[in-house]
Amino acid sequence: MERLLEFIGNHLYLVLAFAAVVVLLLRDLIEGLLRKYQVITPMEAVMLINQDDAVVVDVRQPNEWAKGHIVGAKLIALEELEKRLSELEDLKSKPIIVTCQSGIRAPAACKRLIQAGFEKVYLLKNGMTAWEEANLPVTKSKST
Repeated sequence: MERLLEFIGNHLYLVLAFAAVVVLLLRDLIEGLLRKYQVITPMEAVMLINQDDAVVVDVRQPNEWAKGHIVGAKLIALEELEKRLSELEDLKSKPIIVTCQSGIRAPAACKRLIQAGFEKVYLLKNGMTAWEEANLPVTKSKST
């Protein structure tokens, strides 16, 4: 025990960094176990769209959307989601796939949709970046 205290005293920054990494890993693990939406790959998204008539909700900004988006997707910027939930009301029992550019913004939208009573919410892992890397089709039509 004496040697442990000596090690901690001599390597305080290393011990603090290790503790921070452990806390972040535990937080990520717990959050993953408690989330109520599923994370899916682009290929799984294609299957949901084709087989279960899933609706894609794109939470990016209009300028990002204009560069290319999933065919048939609905653009609702993350900041507008709360006030535009009524547009999705009829889709509460349908699968909803939420995407953004890289998968960073979409989890917040997924959580909000779950809170609003949507039953089948999916997050496109790594967002449009993964979709485009999988060479899946994109379109550049105007926002819907």
